[in-house]
Order: sequence, then C-alpha cells, then structure tokens
Amino acid sequence: MRVGIVSLGCAKNLINSEQMMYLLKDAGFEVTGETDGVDAVVLNTCGFIESAKMEAIETILELGESKRQGRFKKLIVTGCLAQRYKSEIFDELPEIDGAVGVGSFADIVNAVQSVMEDGEKPALFGDINAPVDETPRMITTSPVSAYLKIAEGCDNRCAFCAIPDIRGKFRSRAMENIVQEARDLAAQGIKELIVVAQDSTRYGVDLYGKRRLSELLEALCNIDELKWIRLHYLYPSEIDDKLIDTIAKNGKILKYMDIPIQHINDGVLKKMRRRGSGNETRELLRNLREKIPGVVIRTSVITGLPGEGEAEFEALCEFLTEAKIERAGVFPYSPEDGTAAESMARTDANTAAHRAELVAGVQARIMDEFNRSRIGSVTSVLIEGHNGVHYYGRSYAESPEVDGCVLVLGEGIEINDFAEVRITGIEDGDPIGKLL
Repeated sequence: MRVGIVSLGCAKNLINSEQMMYLLKDAGFEVTGETDGVDAVVLNTCGFIESAKMEAIETILELGESKRQGRFKKLIVTGCLAQRYKSEIFDELPEIDGAVGVGSFADIVNAVQSVMEDGEKPALFGDINAPVDETPRMITTSPVSAYLKIAEGCDNRCAFCAIPDIRGKFRSRAMENIVQEARDLAAQGIKELIVVAQDSTRYGVDLYGKRRLSELLEALCNIDELKWIRLHYLYPSEIDDKLIDTIAKNGKILKYMDIPIQHINDGVLKKMRRRGSGNETRELLRNLREKIPGVVIRTSVITGLPGEGEAEFEALCEFLTEAKIERAGVFPYSPEDGTAAESMARTDANTAAHRAELVAGVQARIMDEFNRSRIGSVTSVLIEGHNGVHYYGRSYAESPEVDGCVLVLGEGIEINDFAEVRITGIEDGDPIGKLL
C-alpha cells in the first residue's frame, strides 16, 4: 500500500512526521509526499495557535474533498490538533478515518493497518508525558541539513500557550542518544544540525538535575563531519554565562541564537507568566553582543496580549528599534482554549492584528539595515540550489524556512556544499554576492 504524508507546523512536528515515515517504510509501505493515487493519507497537524488550527482544519476539508472524489481512500489525522480536540474531532470532522495523538506516533503502522485492512476508525492517544520516543526517521529537509530534537514538551506554562497541555511536561532525551543520532546523521552527509526543543535552555534539568545544553553542544562539536550547529528556542532568562562562552569559543556553533522574548514591558510579561524582566532582556542582549561579536539574534513577539495598551505597545516598538534584533517573527495574540490568558480582558483582535503589521514594518526596516551592513563582507554560504538565474543558499545568519537566503553569482558552484561569497548588494530583500 502507498501512504502519503503531509506535515504541517513546526520543525519539532516535522521530526515526528519523519519518524512515522520511517516506521511505515520499515513495515513495508511505500511512503510518498503525494496525496493523489495513494491508499491512505496521514496528515500531521499543528494546533498551537488559531492560525495553525485553521490551516489544519482547511487542509482536512480539502483532503476530505479529494477523498470523496476517489483520489485516495482513507485519511488519518495525527499530531497537535488531533491531540488537543481528541474528544470531538470525529464529530466535528467526519472526513477523518483515524486519529493519532502526540503520545502515539509510534503506533502509526497499527493505525494505517486498522483503517485499511480492518475497516476500523482508530483513536490512539497515548501518554503525552512518556519518555521521548527514540524512533529513527527519514530525513526530508535536505541532504546536508537536518533538525535535531533534544527534548519534548514544556514546563514553562506561559499564560498564552497551550503546548504543555498538548505536548506534555518537559522531557529531555538522554545525551548519549542525541549524540549518537547526530553521529548517524553526519555519517549520512548532514553538515548542519539545527538543535530544537520547546525550551532548549532547559535541556538536562529533568534527567540530570541541572542544565546541560553546554555539555551537549561540546559533544556535538566533537563530531568531525559536522560543520554547523544552529540553536533555536532559547528561553532568555535561562541563558547563562557558561552557555554564552560555549557558543563564543566553538567555531562550529553558529553565531545565531533564536531567543523568543514575546514582549519587553514588565506588566505584560508578568501577565504572560514569563520569567525575567525587560531590563534583564536588554542586559542579556548587551552581553551577547559584547561576548559574541557579529551574533545574529532571532526572536518572536506577540502583539495585543492582555494588558498591552498603547504605551506598552509603543515601548515594544521603541525597544525593537533600539535593540536592532536582526530577525523577528510577529504574531497577533489569539486566545487559546484552556490557557490562563483565555479568561483575561484583552485587546480587540483587529487592534492586535494592526499592531502586528506595524511591528512587522519596524522589523522590516531593521532587517534591511542589517542586510546593507553586510555589503562588502565575506561569508560562508551553504548552497542549496539554483533558481534559473542565481544559486542560492544560507549563511550563518539564515535559518531554514524563516530567514530568507543569500543569492550567489558564479559558475560551477557545487549544490549542497559550502562556498565563500562576498556580499555585493541586495536583491528583492535578500543579500546577493559573488563567489570568491
């Protein structure tokens, strides 16, 4: 039987999709990214915020229509949306033939067999607090770049976030398992590892009684074949001097840090149940700029949170203008079922969306200024393809999917390899340069 896999949402969700693909292929199924002409489609969903839920629901409805047209036979929905609404998902979305929660990805083969061979409508929802599954996976991102999940779940309980209820408590993977997976990926040709967890800075606290991200990074740096190690989702108040020093001294760890701050106003941060203050965030950024010259920082901010008036919003814009954070994702607040913020008085949704647009405009100017500052510099670029006009790839300053690319002029450049490039200008918002 042929099974089509569709994956929505974040990198952590993609890893679960890759694990399901491995299990299905190992069980003898033919696995594809296509949905037409297959026996079953597995849709791995996100359910984190309202826009992600709507995308998942719209995709289910579209696939349901395809199923009615006879383009495939059965639809199985997995992941966060299925987990979050497990008690009503079949009633609300009758297009679905089976559901698998985030605690049961390893049961995907049983789910497909139940649907296809037994005609059943499985609903598999295992323990979301079980140890992190160590199932191998099929890499779908790139021949040379892959995500490396070091933990699952979250203990932070931010007022706006439903992740702990969907994904469970924070659980670190054993360091030896992570390092072995990294070695295996490097042996397959992976040159860039993108370290992810809901809160990477918390790694090790549950298993070892203390934060051990620095030690893990040191071990990863000892893998000869790896060239780049990129860090995502570092909780700002948990970034200590040891971690900063580890990043600063190791050439393989890219001078790129994804640090979601969410806001800068103390009152809003308190309502969000975020640890740390605005001043502590400012001091952290000053410390990073001083100790890691050239560091590129990505962050995320939310507009329209409970307690954000005009003054608090203006403070956020002023902070971003002053701090010149190179990369930022901006999201209007959406009240999520079961979260502490759901019951709070909040800013009008249209106001939240308008503020997000204004912040995006501020951030666009900051990113343009950063790109202009790179003209004349030389940087290593991991070449990923050719668009018919230019080669394109990513430098240390661009993470996959979220940060754009570097365009490269030259002849005979090897795809999936590194090239030294001198940045000469900007084209359509992206840096462009010449091969040295």
